[in-house]
Amino acid sequence: MTSIPIKRALLSVSDKTGIVDLGKSLASHGVELVSTGGTATALRAAGLDVRDVSELTGFPEMMDGRVKTLHPMVHGGLLAVRDDAGHAASMAEHQIGAIDLVIVNLYPFEATVAKGADRDTVIENIDIGGPSMVRSAAKNHAYVAIVTDPADYALVAGGTTTLDDRKRLAAKAFATTAAYDSAIATWFGTVDQAEAFPPVLPITLKRGDTLRYGENPHQSAAFYTATDSVRGIGQARQLQGKALSYNNLNDADAALELIAEFRDAEPSVVIVKHANPCGVATAATLAEAYAAAFACDTVSAFGGIIAVNRTLDAETARAITGIFTEVVVAPDADEEAIALFAAKKNLRLLLTGELPDPARAGLTAKSIAGGWLVQGRDNGVLGGTPGDLTVVTKRQPTEQELIDCRFAWTVAKHTKSNAIVYAKDGSTAGIGAGQMNRLESARIAAWKAKDAADKAGWSTPRTIGSAVASDAFFPFADGLLAAVEAGATAVIQPGGSIRDADVIAAADEAGLAMVFTGMRHFRH
Repeated sequence: MTSIPIKRALLSVSDKTGIVDLGKSLASHGVELVSTGGTATALRAAGLDVRDVSELTGFPEMMDGRVKTLHPMVHGGLLAVRDDAGHAASMAEHQIGAIDLVIVNLYPFEATVAKGADRDTVIENIDIGGPSMVRSAAKNHAYVAIVTDPADYALVAGGTTTLDDRKRLAAKAFATTAAYDSAIATWFGTVDQAEAFPPVLPITLKRGDTLRYGENPHQSAAFYTATDSVRGIGQARQLQGKALSYNNLNDADAALELIAEFRDAEPSVVIVKHANPCGVATAATLAEAYAAAFACDTVSAFGGIIAVNRTLDAETARAITGIFTEVVVAPDADEEAIALFAAKKNLRLLLTGELPDPARAGLTAKSIAGGWLVQGRDNGVLGGTPGDLTVVTKRQPTEQELIDCRFAWTVAKHTKSNAIVYAKDGSTAGIGAGQMNRLESARIAAWKAKDAADKAGWSTPRTIGSAVASDAFFPFADGLLAAVEAGATAVIQPGGSIRDADVIAAADEAGLAMVFTGMRHFRH
């Protein structure tokens, strides 16, 4: 692979990590260093000979540094096709010297926005000259190397470059400017203009891992991380186990989003299978919460994903290792719990740090044929008082029934529609998910509760005296009557059906207490 020498390099970086060491290495190979502002100062402080860009262009930096590299002496040196006679003649006529290497990283626009800076400061952190040089160098990668990431300095530190390296660096450079412009456009559209859905919605993602396959082995897949500041599964620290699969990541995200609803609650555990909760519980300890969540559906829990809202302790870890579990998600884990999991080589442990805020704003997107569906996150939550619930039946719910209603409602929010969730005393009793009608979901949830009772040797299923949540309104009374048959005594649902009166009448006749939320939680 043929290498070409670097004779002149232009260095202009915002992030000065590694720039002095690179400058020293280039200088040791006889490379002329050209630089600007703070970068030149840093290089000179290290004893390096540096030529100012202003000397190259014949113009001083002006307008508070806004204008310094936007000049033919710079861009001519970057864009000239070296073996084109016309280009060579123009370079000779105007005394334009070739530039073989550009080291640029851009003003910290996103970091400035994330700090909550005022509008003028944000605007001043929109880089103009940097992206222009990056694009010029990348376009002319046949002759010029462009480095935008300190991680790539080693590729050019030897004073030569290969065409293959220049191609890879150019691709990365164009991706860098695309992401940068996307961040600026997003800020202008959604933040500065306060427009939730701008006419053009740029989405910038950075590839993390290439996955073994997608949902099925014949589908290829990769994981991309968002460039925003929200931390989640993508930023979690994996302590052990083989690489996460597409389905692992999807299920772990579902578990994390649900456990985040309980981040300020008592110790809580979520068990998820195929992106649906199959057991959720809150108790005095994590171990007790795990036992209650597991009891809800001992069959589905096999090979599931578990998320907890507290530092994982040894007692809970020991219980979890009683069956095969794919992934455990926790804010943290103590040393004994980590040691217990170490013996399970196929179990992945993900530590997330602080759990995300369930009420945070944001957008979600889903591809369909020919486009994307984009919507705001389902961040609707119930408050802590009965004031956000409307009692619609003759009987008022008891305090415990209200607590159970709220618990069931929270779980139903994260269960695929049509969703029915029975809950009692801080744990799920039965969950019916993803059915084509609500009646079947209610029956499946009740059947699961009875099956769990039979397996545990309980005299009655835990749906007796439970609260039941429906993610959307009951279109007919039959779904509610199925809940009555299962033994529920309280119902929480959005309301809003044209047959609400019939459903309320059926609840009154059965002696149920029912509350409306005025908010539904379809999840497709």
